[in-house]
Amino acid sequence: MSVRWLVGRVVIMLTSLTVALTLAAGAVVPTSSGITVRYTEYDIPHIVAHDYRSLGYGQGYAAARANLCAIADGVITLRGERSRYFGPGPATTTLTRAADNVTSDLYFKSVSLDGLLDQPSTDVRQMVRGYAAGYSAYVSERHPTSCPEIALPITEQDVYRRVYAWSTLMASGGNADGIVAAAPGTTTNGSLDELAKTTQDMSGPGSNAVVLGRDATKSKRGIAVVNPHLPWHGDVAWDMLQLTIPGRLNVSGATFTGTPFVIAGATQNMAWSGTIADAVVPATLFELKLTDPTTYLVDGKPERMRRQDITIQVKQPDGTLKPVTKPRYSTRYGPVVTNAYGLALPWTSEKAYSFADPNTRNLRFLNTMAEFAKAQNVRDFTSALHRTQGNPIFNMMATDAQGRTVYSGQTVIPNVPDSLVDSCSTALGHETFKRGLATLDGSRGDCAWRNDKDALQQGIFGPANLPELWRNDYVANSNESYWLTNARAPMKRLNRIVGSFETARNVRTRDTLTEVHEGLGKFDLKSTQDLVFSNRVFAAELTVDDTVAMCRTLPDMGNACDTLAKWDRRANVDSRGALLFSRFWTRIGRDPDWKVPFDVKDPVRTPNTLNTANPAVVKAFTDAVAELKAAGIPFDAPLGEHQYVERDGKRIPFGGSRPETGTFNVIASNWDNGYHGIGQGRGGTNSSGYVRVVAFNGTPCPDARAVVSYQQPELFSTKQWITERFCERDILASPALKILRLNAS
Repeated sequence: MSVRWLVGRVVIMLTSLTVALTLAAGAVVPTSSGITVRYTEYDIPHIVAHDYRSLGYGQGYAAARANLCAIADGVITLRGERSRYFGPGPATTTLTRAADNVTSDLYFKSVSLDGLLDQPSTDVRQMVRGYAAGYSAYVSERHPTSCPEIALPITEQDVYRRVYAWSTLMASGGNADGIVAAAPGTTTNGSLDELAKTTQDMSGPGSNAVVLGRDATKSKRGIAVVNPHLPWHGDVAWDMLQLTIPGRLNVSGATFTGTPFVIAGATQNMAWSGTIADAVVPATLFELKLTDPTTYLVDGKPERMRRQDITIQVKQPDGTLKPVTKPRYSTRYGPVVTNAYGLALPWTSEKAYSFADPNTRNLRFLNTMAEFAKAQNVRDFTSALHRTQGNPIFNMMATDAQGRTVYSGQTVIPNVPDSLVDSCSTALGHETFKRGLATLDGSRGDCAWRNDKDALQQGIFGPANLPELWRNDYVANSNESYWLTNARAPMKRLNRIVGSFETARNVRTRDTLTEVHEGLGKFDLKSTQDLVFSNRVFAAELTVDDTVAMCRTLPDMGNACDTLAKWDRRANVDSRGALLFSRFWTRIGRDPDWKVPFDVKDPVRTPNTLNTANPAVVKAFTDAVAELKAAGIPFDAPLGEHQYVERDGKRIPFGGSRPETGTFNVIASNWDNGYHGIGQGRGGTNSSGYVRVVAFNGTPCPDARAVVSYQQPELFSTKQWITERFCERDILASPALKILRLNAS
């Protein structure tokens, strides 16, 4: 039966619990008249439809109902219209690092999807078409909203622009300022040190992901952990949901606000997780030799840069609009850039740099997610990655009901083998490549990216040249490179651009591997949940004893030394000493001075032993002590008294700690006059948000527990979880059940 679309006709009804309980597990609420959205506890939507277009309509409508203003704000951003509505002030978008609205608009106005719209699969096109229609239907009903000016209908292109922005976030989007500012004669501030900080920033977007196999679990079946660390607002916020097309797909999990499909999820027999591939720089620079400011040489022949004049409208203080026009210059490699990842790249009369990002030609991400939604085992999962080649920036991991696990580094990155670096690096390139960023000679045609026969896109690596690891115990990643995905089975060396090899791991990775190894063979649903909220501070386990000894040699320490000596080495809300250690370690944790260096034969336990004789270490500790004294905070104050979020005037204490302390549950709190701030409008920058554990149990209904820290802060604070409802009998048994029908007639 075909579905006829009728905007705005919505019937809301409560379903009788008695009738619901008569339906067996696996039965689906009839949807012949349209789309059915069942809401269970915490307003989680379970959307059922008979085809992708209808399913997309239901998801788009539900997304608008839950997050209209957040999605609308993203749409305005991606259209390059922030300045039109909000003026030229600081940008609040999460899909670029643009400094202000004008820069954000000039960047996004220059984005073109020409030549990319044939990449989405048929299923994806139908889903996106429905999503835009469903969202727009909700908007047309004129529900009360705090953002009426920007709550506008959207098009399919608006949805694809969001996918594009996600795909380019770690490359072009992250360098929007340097791209927009580029003009002949431009110089900017930046250095190799800034490049190193930017490409290795532990406070940036991150995640932990662990998938456990039959050799790690009591049940001999798979368990998956999802733990991303992203801002708590805007386009990167998470929304839980379930999507079902009877007989075709049934997937639950969460997606990014405004994005179709499920991004981190589980089917009946397979669950997947992922982390942002921070260890990979998914772009390269090409150094240009100029004959004049806008002409460069390739193999001795001059080529003119392409000039595109970008015009945006900027709202003035009196409400009028003023046009602003800025030229953008591009080469065969990509746009000219004057700063990349914190590195200054002057545009002189003789030299300039072009920024090459392969994900600007990748609109296949939703193809990958659509295939994941149907996968029932890890073979299906890896096959989807190989076929679609749309994963832009994520390390992906999966486990299944048979207890198999796999790690895949199948991302869209430049095809720059080590041999190309050796033959084509410029003088600057020899330095930047130490940080993973290749800088190649753009004056030579033979220095272009290589092509792999098994790659869907020119200039990227094919699956055979990217990392993959199959295990029956576990695979795990905390934003590091592929090499130590499993401490029992370090992976073989690949081309350097894919990630570092046999180098020291950060303390968060070491904590993850330690906690996993301690639980091997004993993991079940509960113990895996306990791992997520263990709040162990691994840096403290390595250093506190030596820090206490140092403390006892220093004057005027009060009870600081005794507090650290008694501290439980955890970051729970009632942990006393965690705050002092965090303020100390934040000062040195990104580059500790270790006495025992890294040993490739013992990569989890080394480096270790803090050099407390280093004056910088002593100063960091005394400064932390002075900071707490000045704020009037006792050294033994419980962490939760000063690390909390506020909701409706109520303080809700949060456990967890900053990423550099090596805590699985990352809460990237910031010091602010004695408040270890993670909320109050500041967005909980790059902290645990959507947290989920999925355990397969031999039935059609996997056990899943989840919580979103900023949506259910009371649960998160007390380490409680939502019990998810995957099967029909469980959904319909929800005491909070509401059913929304979107009818076609």
